[in-house]
Amino acid sequence: MGLAILAKFFDCSKNSARIVSLPAGRLLFCWYLVMGIKIYKEEFAGKPLMVEFGRLGGQANGSCRVQYGETTVLINATMSVHQKPVDYLPLSVDYEEKYYAAGKIKGSKWIKRETRPSDEAILTGRVIDRSIRPRFNHNVRNEIQVVATVLSFDGVNDPDMPALFGASLALMISDIPFAGPIAGVRVGRVDGKLVFNPTYAERILSDFDIIVAGTENRINMIEAGAKIIPEKDVTEAIAAGFKEFQVLIKLQNKIAKELALKKKELSVFTHDEALVLAVRNFADPKLEKTLYAPGKNKTEFYEGLGQVKEELVEYIKTEYKEHPELNKKIDEAGSIYEEEIDRIVHRNIIIEEKRPDGRKIDELRPLNAEVGILPHSHGTGLFNRGTTQALSILTLAAPGLEQWIETMEINLTKKRFMHHYVFPPFSVGEVGRMGGGGRREIGHGALAERSLEPIIPPKDKFPYTIRVVSEILSSNGSSSMASVCGSSLALMDGGVPIKSPAAGIAMGLMIDQQPTTNDQQPRYKILTDIQGPEDHHGDMDLKVAGTKDGVTGMQMDVKVEGITIEIVEKTLVQAKKARLEILAAMEKAISSPRPELSKHAPRVETIKINPAKIGALIGPGGKIINEIIEKTGAEIDIEDDGSVFVTSLTPEGMKKALALIAEVTYEVKMGDEFDGTVVSIRDFGAFVEITPGKDGMVHISEISNERVNKVTDVLKMGQKVHVWVKGVDDTGKISLTMKPPRR
Repeated sequence: MGLAILAKFFDCSKNSARIVSLPAGRLLFCWYLVMGIKIYKEEFAGKPLMVEFGRLGGQANGSCRVQYGETTVLINATMSVHQKPVDYLPLSVDYEEKYYAAGKIKGSKWIKRETRPSDEAILTGRVIDRSIRPRFNHNVRNEIQVVATVLSFDGVNDPDMPALFGASLALMISDIPFAGPIAGVRVGRVDGKLVFNPTYAERILSDFDIIVAGTENRINMIEAGAKIIPEKDVTEAIAAGFKEFQVLIKLQNKIAKELALKKKELSVFTHDEALVLAVRNFADPKLEKTLYAPGKNKTEFYEGLGQVKEELVEYIKTEYKEHPELNKKIDEAGSIYEEEIDRIVHRNIIIEEKRPDGRKIDELRPLNAEVGILPHSHGTGLFNRGTTQALSILTLAAPGLEQWIETMEINLTKKRFMHHYVFPPFSVGEVGRMGGGGRREIGHGALAERSLEPIIPPKDKFPYTIRVVSEILSSNGSSSMASVCGSSLALMDGGVPIKSPAAGIAMGLMIDQQPTTNDQQPRYKILTDIQGPEDHHGDMDLKVAGTKDGVTGMQMDVKVEGITIEIVEKTLVQAKKARLEILAAMEKAISSPRPELSKHAPRVETIKINPAKIGALIGPGGKIINEIIEKTGAEIDIEDDGSVFVTSLTPEGMKKALALIAEVTYEVKMGDEFDGTVVSIRDFGAFVEITPGKDGMVHISEISNERVNKVTDVLKMGQKVHVWVKGVDDTGKISLTMKPPRR
């Protein structure tokens, strides 16, 4: 009865699920309402956006399905009941790409299920994590997990931005404490015009790719790659993106007002005020002396902090020796100790512009650059900024060694430039597990690769597969940007004709989060080249890479609500000044790419053949090309347009391979003469191989000027004979003669 009434009232029938069109963003009612299913619609960046609740994922604390175009992502947010015994916010984000979403089956012959996430999926998960993390109370100890599962991919709209929007929305409508909403948008520029959430086709044409996320008032995450774009253009794109995603902020607020559950009251740890005062009185004077002792190296600095903490523990043991939970008090004192470091560092920088190592707020640490330090490499670059040290090693290889990539979003394609970032535990003076790269290594490596990609020469000018590995040998802030510098040096040392060297710098921020009067903006200081406590206790980590002419890569995380576009603009200006200083220091080691490749690097020669000759060059079952490789030691790669890349470690091998390829692909014409080999004898004549894999027929009448009764009377298998081309028909069949032509 109720269903019938609802159906009549909302223009829905018992036998249909027709959705009544209502104003954008308004709840759409039909008989789904009875089932608890709710749908909202909006248009965003010129494309339809739909959000559905109540159909999928009912056991999670918060769940929603986001559809953008025909790309669909399911987001579930879950929180554990019990607290985890840790001293950090246990938040995790998993972005799951499913091949069924794109109508693909991938894997080996034996395993067809998805295994570990792709690098692209890991990077998307990091983007979501970095955007939502600042909006949680970091004293929460209940585990929180956000899982974004791509259910459908239309090949046009990237699922990452719907997943980011959905992560915030799932948290907003859940009972999980979350100070949202946040939203994000991808910004591109095609033919001078900004494009929001560009399609894959538009992204290929765009001269930058910027993801910006934030709240109603602040920007809290940036991820960018750019084709050497001025800072002014980058700032304008970020500001435009911030304005654009406010539509999604308003939509979330509307939905949350109608659907959100009451947030759970969590037991959040708070400090004993008496203990805070005790720690402050005991530790602060010692911390001031330890934190601000210029001249100490990293080891001495942290040993000093460790010594103060040990003294604090002994003090607490004495002061609270009768306390029934002494060990808890010691742990709490340790947490307060870290907060005191944070408070002291903030206060001294904001009020006095006083940094722990004595530098000015816009001053770089000492710089040093070297090249060619490994005697048998294709190119090496060693870059030092303070005690951060990156050793980058270049390897050049044949075009055929390009990396093949296939993901849910990307059809089988090739990547010819790769940058890999390696962060061993000894780089920070620790003992740890060695092995494959984790999320940090993948993220930092991708940032550096994105920052270097715009300076790599195109394949038609430099047809090598290029790999640079950055070994972080010592880390004290901004190792990812040091890897950009070291890699630029290695590329130039190896003779790679890059467009211009690139360098990177990590910028920081200290902002006064105390309430201000008269709605004044909080006091803040922007820091150049952050390290140590500035990195750990700072409010922003903004990495910027680029050339002397503009930005190539950018990444920003914050620990506060976010920052204004004004701060972004000022930071980019300050970062450019630092970048130019770094480039000047790098120029002292090497000012431009070497004119010649390393003697240890292979040589690549490119030739063009008629595409119709590709089959002849390969031969039946690869016979011809494999014979050439075996005879010369060269690597040969062939593309569909007839481009042939020959890679050899020796001049002799290169020369021989080119000659054989030219011989095999030669366009035979009438009058050509060859020294050939008899490969087949028939009653009517013999077939003579004139080039590898190519033969022609000598008719019995063309064997000699004298009468020949039997072919075998004159010719034998394997016999070397001199022949002339008598003719080539339309099908390519070659007629030969052994009779010398008349002169």
